[in-house]
Amino acid sequence: MSTNGLIGKSVKRVEDKRFITGRGKYTDDIILPGQTYAAFLRSPFAHAKILEITTEAAKAMPGVIAIYTGEDLREVNGVPCGWQVNFKDGTTMKEPKHPLLAVDKVRHVGEAVAIVIADTREHAVDAAEAIMVDYEDLSCVIDPLKAAQPGAPLVHDDVPGNVCFDWNLGNPPGEVDEALKNSAHVTTLEFVNQRLVPNAIEPRSYNSSYDEANDRYTLYTSTQNPHLIRLLMCAFVLGIPEHKVRVVGPDVGGGFGSKIFHYTEEALLTWCSRKTRRPVKWTATRSESFVTDAHGRDHVTKAEMGFDNEGRITALRVKTYANLGAYLSTFGSCVPTYLHGTLMQGLYTTPKINIDVTAVFSHSTPVDAYRGAGRPEATYLLERLIDLGAQELNIDPAELRFKNFIPPFDGVNQPGYQTQVALQYDSGNYEGVLKKGLEMAGYENFRNEQKANSNGKLIGIGISTYIEACGIAPSAVVGSLGARAGLYEVGQVRVQPTGKVSVYTGAHSHGQGHETTFAQVVADKLGIPMDDVEIIHGDSEAVAFGMGTYGSRSLAVGGSAIVKSIEKIIEKGKKIVAHKLEASADDIEFANGKFTVKGTDKSMGFGDVALTAYVPHVYPKDLEPGLDFSSFYDPANFTYPFGCHIAIVEVEKATGKVQLKRFIAVDDVGNVINPMIVEGQIHGGVVQGVGQALFEGADYDENGQLTNASYMDYCMPRADDLPMIETGSQVTPCPHNPLGVKGAGEAGCIGSTPAVVNAVLDALWKGGYTVKDIPMPLTSERVWKAMQ
Repeated sequence: MSTNGLIGKSVKRVEDKRFITGRGKYTDDIILPGQTYAAFLRSPFAHAKILEITTEAAKAMPGVIAIYTGEDLREVNGVPCGWQVNFKDGTTMKEPKHPLLAVDKVRHVGEAVAIVIADTREHAVDAAEAIMVDYEDLSCVIDPLKAAQPGAPLVHDDVPGNVCFDWNLGNPPGEVDEALKNSAHVTTLEFVNQRLVPNAIEPRSYNSSYDEANDRYTLYTSTQNPHLIRLLMCAFVLGIPEHKVRVVGPDVGGGFGSKIFHYTEEALLTWCSRKTRRPVKWTATRSESFVTDAHGRDHVTKAEMGFDNEGRITALRVKTYANLGAYLSTFGSCVPTYLHGTLMQGLYTTPKINIDVTAVFSHSTPVDAYRGAGRPEATYLLERLIDLGAQELNIDPAELRFKNFIPPFDGVNQPGYQTQVALQYDSGNYEGVLKKGLEMAGYENFRNEQKANSNGKLIGIGISTYIEACGIAPSAVVGSLGARAGLYEVGQVRVQPTGKVSVYTGAHSHGQGHETTFAQVVADKLGIPMDDVEIIHGDSEAVAFGMGTYGSRSLAVGGSAIVKSIEKIIEKGKKIVAHKLEASADDIEFANGKFTVKGTDKSMGFGDVALTAYVPHVYPKDLEPGLDFSSFYDPANFTYPFGCHIAIVEVEKATGKVQLKRFIAVDDVGNVINPMIVEGQIHGGVVQGVGQALFEGADYDENGQLTNASYMDYCMPRADDLPMIETGSQVTPCPHNPLGVKGAGEAGCIGSTPAVVNAVLDALWKGGYTVKDIPMPLTSERVWKAMQ
């Protein structure tokens, strides 16, 4: 099928006009007739018994409509977990109830104990402050290692030892132990992949209403997947028939994973709207966001990598304690397991691998997917081990990588690469991205400059080569691994009588540029102008079903569903044209918006075919009128983007201050629909990865208080902390989806963090400081102390 060349062009984002002119419509912008506002009373304790809640004075305050506590919802189900992970012995993971409001006990700072509904936000906040709660403060535990120790305070009385599950993947432990024992050298690293707060620019916001006349609910929510929220809330929490509920995700100001999950407030506001017969809206304050939005990362790990005399990796053994927080979030259980352990092969031919994970509850905010979700943690582990191994073996870190890379394969002429940890990679050329990255960095010249450096600062270069799994695997596969939902996507393409096209997708955009990229694909495939295509998403009433946006899946899965529908439209168009031009459908070709009888000048334009489909005066008798198709696309496999990120830093000897001087990102995300959008995604991801390396980290004290729960204390990278990000690309198409795409949304966040940390450690080693590791973030104080 010929195209009109829109795929691969840097088309400006069509959605940006409304955003930069202030015409975006977010949940907090929506005000409904009879609107009321909610405020929460939240626990100041990490762990405490609720002895008594007194609401009488608050109920008497101006504007108060209703107040509810956990007692009012005792019989309502809690929010569910979407992925079941079993213990190594086959028993089911521990899944304590996650109530909409705390009952009897609170288990983390910020857990809601009461909701106030009033006629204004101010009245609701004032009344919430007037509620009196008598707590009995209890001891708490935050660190996942300590939480799993005998005698640690229990988060849930019915979860012995605070262990949600333990999990193992890879070669038998004995084989890995033997391989490490026989290795010429073993590099060992113990480290913490610290907890991060997602900090999307738009706080979470919900507005729920109930139509008594029709017994129907509408929930506006700042979510990444409206249909999944409807499914979980209806089927598992409130027991409402799905056809009675409309869920709308309007414009969403960033998510980074933190808006995938079904939060208690969504279900609670929906419940309250029926109770009060009024619409109820809540928008989080930034302080609430810090302690209630699901956090990311938080692993404590010991890893060992064996090498032979030639520097080839012989084995990898990993033991991780993963902090889940106080409750299981929607996908919290699969992040440290199937999205993390399955990436332990990395880009390397490691013949023996075993990873063992113990997932534990603690008295902290729940932990779930945050940009990259398990893959950044895996990449950090591998790339730090490789660099440390190179230092200990006195081998150049680039040379050590080349020595251990999986050889190039395209997944067509050569089979996919079967890893030791379940996955089969689709296609890859890992040497290519490293070679290009080294060339862009001027690697040899830098090493010479590093030797001659005498300006009082240490300079270092850090390499990170990564692979990630995107698009989520076939529903049958993930179902066998514990997923409680299908992971397909839905795409409907409706051609109007005038030839204009409406596309309905279950993927949801919250900054990715779907309205541009999807329109490029449709316009390209149908040979029509982009202006003739509209993209509709985010409304369960307009779009039949969908599984939302996360895991860099939108184009690979959602775009593939759209392409399937386009193919059906073209096939039907051929039958219409064949009848009208008195030819065989097999003799009709479609290219550049025109159907042509092979070998002739007889043709029909796309617009004429569309009109004929709806005005079927000359039309095949056995063909229904109309030109409108829906398709479900269930992926054949994950897709596997990969790349090479290189950081160059300066470290001040006197203070330990790190300055990032250059950053090079060479990424292979398969075929690229819009290079400008992909580059923007890479830039954003790199900045978040640099943030983890140098600036960010949630800091809890021994009482379970988040000590940096504001922008005055939680440090994130700013523009002047970063150099211009230099990007390069390579294309290794995905062999198993129709677009050949792999996914780009998380790549920057996966490769950048270890590149920066490796660069700082490289500077120290080359400057004569034998430092194995520095805990992230690498603040000036931590670097200076390591140098002492």
